[in-house]
Amino acid sequence: MQSSGGDAEAPGCGLRVLVVGGGIAGLGAAQRLCRHPAFPHLRVLEATARAGGRIRSERSFGGVVEVGAHWIHGPSQGNPVFQLAAKYGLLGEKELSAENQLVETGGHVGLPSVSYASSGGSVSLELVAEMANLFYSLIDQTREFLHVAETPVPSVGEYLKKELSQHAARWTEDEGTRKLKLAILNSFFNLECCVSGTHSMDLVALAPFGEYTVLPGLDCTFPGGYQGLPDHIVASLPQDVMTFNKPVKTVHWNGSFQEAVSPGETFPVLVECEDGTCFPAHHVVLTVPLGFLKERLDTFFEPPLPTEKAEAIRKVGFGTNNKIFLEFAEPFWEPGCQHIQVVWEDASPLQDAAPAMRDAWFRKLIGFLVLPSFPSAHVLCGFIAGLESEFMETLSDAEVLQALTHVLRRATAQSSEQTSCRRVAGVPANGGISVLRKPPAPGAQGRAAVVLAQCPVHQGLLQLRGRGQHWRRHRPAGSAPPRGRREAPAGPGLGRREG
Repeated sequence: MQSSGGDAEAPGCGLRVLVVGGGIAGLGAAQRLCRHPAFPHLRVLEATARAGGRIRSERSFGGVVEVGAHWIHGPSQGNPVFQLAAKYGLLGEKELSAENQLVETGGHVGLPSVSYASSGGSVSLELVAEMANLFYSLIDQTREFLHVAETPVPSVGEYLKKELSQHAARWTEDEGTRKLKLAILNSFFNLECCVSGTHSMDLVALAPFGEYTVLPGLDCTFPGGYQGLPDHIVASLPQDVMTFNKPVKTVHWNGSFQEAVSPGETFPVLVECEDGTCFPAHHVVLTVPLGFLKERLDTFFEPPLPTEKAEAIRKVGFGTNNKIFLEFAEPFWEPGCQHIQVVWEDASPLQDAAPAMRDAWFRKLIGFLVLPSFPSAHVLCGFIAGLESEFMETLSDAEVLQALTHVLRRATAQSSEQTSCRRVAGVPANGGISVLRKPPAPGAQGRAAVVLAQCPVHQGLLQLRGRGQHWRRHRPAGSAPPRGRREAPAGPGLGRREG
């Protein structure tokens, strides 16, 4: 195959490097590569009309809302996202304070400001805190199996339920209180599904669960929007580096390709785009979403990836998270309220109930965050993961609004009207968060993660990097840049041509 030439690449001496994917990992790699004299010809191919990937801020409801990534998790000096945000002046005084950076959250989500029973009435926050302490103490225990030869059960969910059943057997309260405790715990299971990006914690492997590194710092947001981070990185790149609206069809690698404008020169990689344009390169860094790789695995690479790499991509999970924005003319919540929890009183993590999805999808919601006040709107943001999240995508906004209106009216005994509903499925990544799934055989999932993260497809020619391709991972949203930035100096060989 021969390059289409033309404006695909300007001829010239020096290594040609392509970064496929303009998300935060791809931008981080490009920024690092641009600083190195060994890479005079660099181009980033982005499938959409914008940079940032799943980081996406929009003006809506009279203010800025985060359509994609929401927080910096672990905003402290060890977090490259925090460092970049501070460098570009994107954070406020509180977020930058030493006090905020020293807070140890243990990776645990904060308690709700108010908790409602699904049938109406408030749930004791003291009881919620008691169950939270129990749940997160068990979550901490699951991280202790990282280096053991054999785990007692395959999945995180199975371990949690086994331990909780033993605790529940020792409860001495009346039946109603015991059921309420289990219902509260079920809410924390749903919350952990969102954090881990999975339909069920039964699908998350126990052995590697402790690989996630929790950095210190109280999770924070960007006052002006998360989008400011990729925008500043793009602004730091040479003007001609970014190429938008260039979805890639096939990566031809380990070959010998030529182009008309550079007779006699051969390139080991050729990236073919959907519009027929071809970009020859000496090295390619791929930062496309893992969900995209899963869907296109059989056609995206020519020749196909090595068997162990392809199997690793198939085995590592990639879950779905969605956001739901509800706008109110007037708030029904108290001033200062930050997180509203709804507890389904008949739910229990120890029971495998499976009601019809249409009648119960909304029970998977972890609750609602109260967004900062906008000049003319009051907005709640709900989070939902798993199969229920995917089912919700099939509904109309009117159907979602009707269901959630019923839930909130019944739980809060308030008649506040939602004036609009907007659902956000994020960017076209075919998923949202990578997760180490429960393996079919002991150790299989951990091996898949190592194969995917640590073994290059072809040393110096083709590297897979990004959110799902990192073995030792930080918590979500605050960890993509080090993957792209980490690979940038090592992958293309720093001045050494191959092929």
